[in-house]
Amino acid sequence: MDEKNVAVTAEAEFDPQAAMDAAYMGLALEEAKKALEKDEVPVGAILVWEGKGVVARTHNTRESGKNALGHAEISAIDAACKTLGGWRLHKATLYVTLEPCLMCTGAILSARIKRVVYGAPDPKAGGMGGLCDLREAGFPHTPEVVAGVGEEKCKALLDEFFVRLRERKKK
Repeated sequence: MDEKNVAVTAEAEFDPQAAMDAAYMGLALEEAKKALEKDEVPVGAILVWEGKGVVARTHNTRESGKNALGHAEISAIDAACKTLGGWRLHKATLYVTLEPCLMCTGAILSARIKRVVYGAPDPKAGGMGGLCDLREAGFPHTPEVVAGVGEEKCKALLDEFFVRLRERKKK
């Protein structure tokens, strides 16, 4: 184990929330890898209810589903609402490998998700500080946001996808 991982592990040992966030982000990364295998933008999402368990595991399906709404976050919110039997996700934490876009941030605000933990920032389309911050728009509910959890691994998957995409376009 390298020095960087030792420092992260030691920090997580003293902060149970950081340890939980890292573990759930690992599950979101597994979902992102599934998207990568399907030639989808590798974004994965996990929705956890009351910190007690996963109620939704999803990844991007825009290309395979031929649907603009096939974002991992939208799918996770939809699945969680169906599983829990309601649209208010006020006791949920959403873990996602990429900062949610404007559409997904709007859905997060509408669903009243309590907390969002994301890996890589998205300066081109992020709705939680990247391109803009919809949380500042005056919605009646604003989630807590934790950015940068597993950022390097999340970025690495995205980089791999876009390298592959550019190589395919050259051919």
